[in-house]
Amino acid sequence: MSKTELVTREGYEALQQELNHLWREKRPDTTAKVAWAASLGDRSENADYKYNKQLLREIDRRIRYLRKRLEVIKVVDYAPQQEGRVFFGAWVAIENSEGEQLTFRIVGPDEIYGRNDYISIDAPMARALIKKQIDDEVQVPTPTGIKEWWINKIWYPQAKG
Repeated sequence: MSKTELVTREGYEALQQELNHLWREKRPDTTAKVAWAASLGDRSENADYKYNKQLLREIDRRIRYLRKRLEVIKVVDYAPQQEGRVFFGAWVAIENSEGEQLTFRIVGPDEIYGRNDYISIDAPMARALIKKQIDDEVQVPTPTGIKEWWINKIWYPQAKG
């Protein structure tokens, strides 16, 4: 399954900031360290050289990925007609019959890393919630069977602008 090509405005800005940081700060700094370590002579036993050369490869890989990704992803901004229903970018509070409660935001697959309160639009939970409204019952397929949830609250972050 391919990744959905959507991102929130905040997510796009975060990816752009990461790219700028890597390209303008991290890469030049690491390149300088590689050059310094290389100037010390024998590279085969030079841990600084090996470490920074590997780090530089990882930085370059991430830069390539971000550049390609930023070209194809589409920013989805909040629209007033979304109010009252779950769509991309919504915060949702749900509850099941055992009283378990979850609150999360539905975002693009590039935005979920490092956040336990974001879920990807590609996740079964998000797919089940799309277009639903408060008090709707949602059935979510899981590895252990269908789980039922009820929507308690839906809200959208205020649009910048």
